[in-house]
Amino acid sequence: MGRRRVFDTEKALDAALGVFWAKGFEGASYADLTAATGVARPGLYAAFGNKEEMFLKALDRYDQIFMGFFPAALREARSVDVARRALRGAAEVHTGACTPAGCLGINGALACSDDAESIRVRLADRRRGAEAVLAERFVRAKDDGDLRDDADPAALARFVMTLSQGMSVQAKAGATREQLLEVVELALAGWPSETR
Repeated sequence: MGRRRVFDTEKALDAALGVFWAKGFEGASYADLTAATGVARPGLYAAFGNKEEMFLKALDRYDQIFMGFFPAALREARSVDVARRALRGAAEVHTGACTPAGCLGINGALACSDDAESIRVRLADRRRGAEAVLAERFVRAKDDGDLRDDADPAALARFVMTLSQGMSVQAKAGATREQLLEVVELALAGWPSETR
């Protein structure tokens, strides 16, 4: 009969999430993960599988806890408010007082070697998925007359995602929330809303 797990897997996963968020996938060592979780390496393997599986579970947990602003942004009535809420939400997550700076998805993908190619691909796929959902929302906005005829929904989605990713890098480098929010407002000043 196997030994009974004596630790809270959700708390351990939250601790691992913090390590991955701060150090990225490759920067997070098993020593870091065992120290943060208080669980020995065999226990981590038993609960979460290998490091890659643990990272992907932490990424799902990150989405669950921190990314609620994105679906909420998609429900905004005007396209500029969709973009504003998505970017403001990202700025808040990137600069949380009790969390590492930046975005887990961006921090996790930086400096990926060939050994971590599968993680880089998975993260890129997630970003493309979010961009596609945003593009679909902007198509609806254009169909509803909320965007000018010359507006390109796919380019606008790419613009919002690129700005969000850049803000993550800036936050990791020390930019404050106020500085990022200033960038958001400057970026949205030229939003191609229909003016009728």
